[in-house]
Amino acid sequence: MELDKELLEILACPVCKGPLRKDESSLVCTSCRLRYPIRDGIPVLLADEAEQTDKE
Repeated sequence: MELDKELLEILACPVCKGPLRKDESSLVCTSCRLRYPIRDGIPVLLADEAEQTDKE
């Protein structure tokens, strides 16, 4: 299931309020690099569920 483009534009990282980008099966904050899972088409934007990604 694809996330709605308009929804993705208004979502923000709950930790740093940075913008999110869609990854394969998650949303990644472009500021603090936290990765939030998408389960059954629903983004789980909880700090406890986030994983730190490697710096690019």
